Amino acid sequence: MTPADSALDPDQLAYARTLLRPPVVRERAWPALAAAAFAAVAALSLAAAMITAPPVTTTHVVDRAP
Repeated sequence: MTPADSALDPDQLAYARTLLRPPVVRERAWPALAAAAFAAVAALSLAAAMITAPPVTTTHVVDRAP
């Protein structure tokens, strides 16, 4: 029996094969984007804290020079 003489509909077979295929799992970008945003906010807040913090020593370097 040739494939043309088959009683099975090729379109229906193709449809059944697509239904039997496992679903394609797509990787989500939101967790990586959230982690990058958190790292950026943490870095900016640390930089702002370092800039606005008062100096550790209160005497000038010129006063301590020999």
